[in-house]
Amino acid sequence: MKVRNIMDFNQIKYERINYNEYKEIYRDILSKMDRAESFDKYLDLLNKINNMRNRLETMKTLAQIKFSIDTTDDFYSAENDYWDELGPMFSDLDMDLYKNILDSSYVDQLETKYGRQYIDLIRCSVKSFSKDIIGLLQEENKLMSEYTQLLASASIDFEGKKRNLSDMSIFMSDNDRDIRKSAIRAHTKFFEDNEDKFDSIFDSLVKLRDSMAKKLGYKNFVELGYYRMSRTVYNSDMVAKLRQNVKNKYLPIIEDLNKEQAKRIGLDKITYYDEKLEFLDGNAKLVGDGEYIIEKGKDMYKNMSGETEEFYKFLIDNNLFDVAARENKAMGGYCTILPDYREPFIFGNFNGTVDDIDVLTHEAGHAFQMYMSRDIPVPELVFPTLDSCEIHSMSMEFLTYPWMEMFFGDDTEKYKKYHHDSAIKFLPYGCLVDHFQHLVYENPNMSVDERKSAWRELERDYLPGRDYEDLDLLNRGGYWFRQGHIYKDPFYYIDYVLAQLCALDFYELMNKDYKKAWEKYLSICSIGGKYSFIDMVNIAGISNPFN
Repeated sequence: MKVRNIMDFNQIKYERINYNEYKEIYRDILSKMDRAESFDKYLDLLNKINNMRNRLETMKTLAQIKFSIDTTDDFYSAENDYWDELGPMFSDLDMDLYKNILDSSYVDQLETKYGRQYIDLIRCSVKSFSKDIIGLLQEENKLMSEYTQLLASASIDFEGKKRNLSDMSIFMSDNDRDIRKSAIRAHTKFFEDNEDKFDSIFDSLVKLRDSMAKKLGYKNFVELGYYRMSRTVYNSDMVAKLRQNVKNKYLPIIEDLNKEQAKRIGLDKITYYDEKLEFLDGNAKLVGDGEYIIEKGKDMYKNMSGETEEFYKFLIDNNLFDVAARENKAMGGYCTILPDYREPFIFGNFNGTVDDIDVLTHEAGHAFQMYMSRDIPVPELVFPTLDSCEIHSMSMEFLTYPWMEMFFGDDTEKYKKYHHDSAIKFLPYGCLVDHFQHLVYENPNMSVDERKSAWRELERDYLPGRDYEDLDLLNRGGYWFRQGHIYKDPFYYIDYVLAQLCALDFYELMNKDYKKAWEKYLSICSIGGKYSFIDMVNIAGISNPFN
């Protein structure tokens, strides 16, 4: 597999890939694969196509990162539109490759070489795509970009400054309840003012996805959505049982945690205005700014292990971070990879809250796994399916606990208490998001108001203590507008629940034997995506969440 020299992110030159030229070369190689007289020759041709695919993915990802950094940049906005339009057509070529592999006389040898998961992933891809839905996929991409730009457009007047949604977080957890209320109201008002737009974008996405599913012969989008998520070892019935098990086990625990929190902050009951305040004298505060956090990350990962020291130095030396919050920057955080250079890239929005540490640990957990698996030669297997990916990220959040004093000083125990409790409180919310999506895609003709009502009913089931007081949109069921996965990554969110349960297992183990926990974690970082979620859980020696 061809790998280009390691390169500073800022020095990587973007070049648009011409579809017609790419297609001609791609199809020529495919025709030679049809005539390959030996497995070695077939493999050589497959590697050539994979080199092309890596180059394509590198340029596409670079354009997406640049667009995320500034959603108003005219050049990269146009390039983002290009990839929205041409992406499904490039995917169509990959489907031709996958069908070639499945129909090849060498398919068994490929499975022997790369593993069963490789073939299972290819089958999932083939089941989730057809030329008949290219137009719908193009429209889906445009709608998702529209959603990204809508969130990034937020410009909220608060305390004398224009602020984006991320900037508001620190005020929404302020000690002063009046400031919290004002901040939450201002934050919510952005979604109220754009309610029709959020509803319209999602309504269009639901109907598009339902049309895709029916064109491919599925009853609704749920089955197609599972294939798009490359789920090879569990189905929606198993997920429904998981959601119920989470409610049964964790809602009583969360009720006690909420009572404990209310007592800590001097209230009889927690409402939405108070959920983000953990301590009466204020939440855990960072002892430095964003530059300090990145710099101290060097010491943390150096002390953690030789592998993490090397990895973090690689990120720093090659400018593989963009974490400062700026106007017109896309919301949220993510980690991605530039395949040509085997380089992970971390995107985030530091806002001066504990969320900044989550970028340093959670997204770095993803990046560390990619770094440890970077020499795997097959694009499909460099990183695992998303349920497994999130084990690496969420477990890293816990495994970095011994070094949190670097970032929180005297507030270290406050941070650990907040983080651990939040991990548990997240579980029913993650199930709520998943249940909502199943309900929506099983009933694609629900009106926008019916969807909001359905969300609110599910909230009462999964988050029975939540009280929005006077926040009209949220009382009507509009909280989910801010949850990007619902718009852009349908059925992804349950992966966080699965991974969080695994991460809590790592937490329990590290409290007993940190060295053993780290060795188990390291063992699943270097195997990329060679195994299914359940196989990876078994390799790590932790509990299967479905059990």
